[in-house]
Amino acid sequence: MTQLRTIAAFDRIGEENAFAVLARAQALAATGRDIINLGIGQPDFRTPDHIVEAAVKALRDGHHGYTPATGILPLREAVARRTLATTGVEVSPDNVAIVPGGKVTMFAAILMFGEPGADILYPDPGFPIYRSMIEYTGARPVPIPIREENGFAFSAEETLALITPDTRLIILNSPANPTGGVTPRAEIERLVAGLYAWPDVAILSDEIYDQMVYDGEEHVSLLGFEEIRDRLILLNGWSKTWAMTGWRMGWSIWPDALVEPIRKLAVNAWSCVNAPAQYAGIAAIDGPQDAVTEMVAAFDRRRKLVTELLNGLPGISCITPKGAFYAFPNVAETGFRAKPLASALLEEAGVALIGGPDFGVFGEGYIRVSYANSEANIRQAMERIELFLESREGP
Repeated sequence: MTQLRTIAAFDRIGEENAFAVLARAQALAATGRDIINLGIGQPDFRTPDHIVEAAVKALRDGHHGYTPATGILPLREAVARRTLATTGVEVSPDNVAIVPGGKVTMFAAILMFGEPGADILYPDPGFPIYRSMIEYTGARPVPIPIREENGFAFSAEETLALITPDTRLIILNSPANPTGGVTPRAEIERLVAGLYAWPDVAILSDEIYDQMVYDGEEHVSLLGFEEIRDRLILLNGWSKTWAMTGWRMGWSIWPDALVEPIRKLAVNAWSCVNAPAQYAGIAAIDGPQDAVTEMVAAFDRRRKLVTELLNGLPGISCITPKGAFYAFPNVAETGFRAKPLASALLEEAGVALIGGPDFGVFGEGYIRVSYANSEANIRQAMERIELFLESREGP
């Protein structure tokens, strides 16, 4: 019998456990169980109609073929306009790449800088694909601790202390998944100032949740710091802001030195993003933003509700998230470890959540709660969790 062997790098690829939890929740639902999903990081809103119609029109107009590898010029121009409007920074459309989802920017940046002997810093707890792809390349993953006592903002001092001559790339994420943390301007300024001593270290700034900040908080884009722009890769996209997760479209902004490498990688890996989706992307950026405003307002209401209800549960405390659509409650006092608790809540209480360790070693003691679900479902889920905790003692 044939024994196929892939290269060792494939043995190092990790998972995004949110998809495994989603699959298990769907399997339980298929048996007739009533499952409330607070696990998946996906807006529960429809893509706005004018965006859908733009894609339909593009198909009817015959936009069925290949496009330039980094995206059609009108879409890259739209991204440049949007970037100027939201950050005050003028970027050339030539530095914009349209890619099939935000993960592709992570993958591309980590491939460019990750190899055995290199260090790559990444937030922990953080989006699990960061570490997965770092390990795939053979680079050493170096976690940047994201601590509750800092409001789940990263610490410039801690981050700078982790940099060595082997460091090739630093990954930053604010507003953050899974914690909902937003790093304040003063902390980012301290980090940028410290990076002056490390001119050969590239930076990947994941700003996919840039429109989802609350309580008067400010999203500070790293694009606003000219002194690092020649080594900054910015990640953003349509999935969260316009409820377009299934469209698989992201954009990234690359420094001049990396424009040709990302174009070549696109040619080799995905050719281009599908054409009609790109026309939908123009409509999203240039069209009415009422649906975005309404969606963020709904998330804000749910954020306040879920924080209040979580803090009323036995053994659970939760600081108020400042961004994205996640809460990251501390469950240490329940007596459960985080992943067994999340598993038991799904299997026994019918509530899908993600255990903190799925986001890194510093995630133990926490669970991620996505409030991209209705207020009624959030209330019911919290009632189920309360009943479960009151009826059980942690192992």
